[in-house]
Amino acid sequence: MRTVTVVGASLSGLYAARELRAQGFDGRLVIVGDEIHEPYDRPPLSKDFLTGRADESRLALTDAEERAGLDAEWLLGIRAHGLDARDRAVLLDDGRTVSTDGVVIATGASARRLPGDGLTGVHTLRTLDDARALRAELVHGPRRVVVIGGGFIGAETASSCAGLGHDVTVVEAAPLPLVLPLGPEMAAVCAALHRRGGVELVTGTGVAALRAGGAGGARASRGRDATGPERAPDGPAVPAVTGVELSDGRILPADVVIVGIGATPNTGWLAGSSLALRDGVLCDEGCVTRLPQVVAVGDVARVGGTRAEHWTSATEQPRVAVGNLLAGRTIGTVRALPYFWSDQYGARIQFAGRRQNSDTVRIAEGTIEDGAPGEGGLLALYERDGRTTAVLSVDRPRPFMKARRQLASCQGPVESAEAAVANL
Repeated sequence: MRTVTVVGASLSGLYAARELRAQGFDGRLVIVGDEIHEPYDRPPLSKDFLTGRADESRLALTDAEERAGLDAEWLLGIRAHGLDARDRAVLLDDGRTVSTDGVVIATGASARRLPGDGLTGVHTLRTLDDARALRAELVHGPRRVVVIGGGFIGAETASSCAGLGHDVTVVEAAPLPLVLPLGPEMAAVCAALHRRGGVELVTGTGVAALRAGGAGGARASRGRDATGPERAPDGPAVPAVTGVELSDGRILPADVVIVGIGATPNTGWLAGSSLALRDGVLCDEGCVTRLPQVVAVGDVARVGGTRAEHWTSATEQPRVAVGNLLAGRTIGTVRALPYFWSDQYGARIQFAGRRQNSDTVRIAEGTIEDGAPGEGGLLALYERDGRTTAVLSVDRPRPFMKARRQLASCQGPVESAEAAVANL
C-alpha cells in the first residue's frame, strides 16, 4: 500500500494512525476529520472539563512532536461524504478526492437528538464544542437542569451539574438507569448514587415534549438579555426552553436541558458504498469489512456483531485492524474483555465481563447501606453455574483489576467465584 486514509480524527483514528507507523507503514498517511480540533479525549468533557477543573490543553491526545513523527496530512474541519470503492477514493465535502489504497473508518457516532431540541438552553454532550456551550451556560448562577437519559453520559453530566450547585433532575425511561449493562440489582445500587448526590431521579417514563415560553423565569447568558430569548444574528429570536413534559403528563421546570439518550454511528457518508451498514459498519472479528482494503474501528464499527461505545474498544481495536489492513486479509481478531468505567458523584464505577440476565450477583467485598454502596465501596461478582462471568466495582480499584485480569486471561468464566477475589 502506498496511501492509507484514516477517516475520523478521533481517539480510534489517532490510534490507527499510530499503529500504521508502528507496524511499518511508511507511505502516504492522510487523516480526515470533520471537527476543526486535533484529536482530544472525550471522557473528561462530562466531568473535569464541564466543572472547570481541566482546560482544553489537558484534553489533547497528541502534540506537535508526535504529529511531526506521524508525518501525516491532516485535513481537519472537512467531512467525508462518500467512499468510491471501485476507484479506491474518499470523497470530501470541499470537492476534493483522496485516492487511497486502504481506508480506516473511524468516524465515531453522533448524539441522538429530540424533536424540538433546537430551543435555547437544550444541549447534547458529545463534542468539545458541545461541552464549551454547556459549560458557558452553567456559569451564570443556579439553574434548574433536567438531564434526559440516565446512561453514562447523562449520569456523569448530572453529577457535574450537581457539583456546580445546580438543581438537577434525571429522567430515565427504563425502570432503572444502567439496567441493561448492570442488571437490576446493581443498577439499583448505582441509582442510589443519584439520590445520595442530591439529584432527583425520575424513572419509568419518557419525554413527550420540550416546552418553551411561559413562566420560565428571567435568564441571562451570552447573546441573550436578562428577560428574553437568545437572538440569532440577523434572524428571529430563538425560544428558550422552560420545561420538559413527560409522557405521564408531568411537567418539569427547566432552564437547561441536557439530552443524553445515546448515539448514532456516523455511517451516512457511506450510503451507496458496497459496505454493509446496520447500526454501524459491519465487520468480522478482525475489524475487516467486506472489502479487505477497508477496516473500521471505534464507535462506528460493529465488530463480530457487537458495537461497543467504550474508550477501551477505541484504543484496542486499531492494533488488530491495522495488522489485517496491511496484510490484506484477516490474520488476527479482537478478543478484548468488555470493560468500561464511569465517574459519578465522587465514586468510580468499573465493570468487566459478559453478563447475562440469568446471572446471579454476590457482594464479595464491601456493603450496601440504604441501597447505596457503603463507605469504602463494594466489589460484586456476577456468577453463572458457580463460575464468575463479570465483575463490578464501586471504589474498589485494586481487587477489581485483579478480578478483571483473571477474567481476561480466561476470556470467559474464571474457575470459581472465590478465585476472583482470592488473596486480595
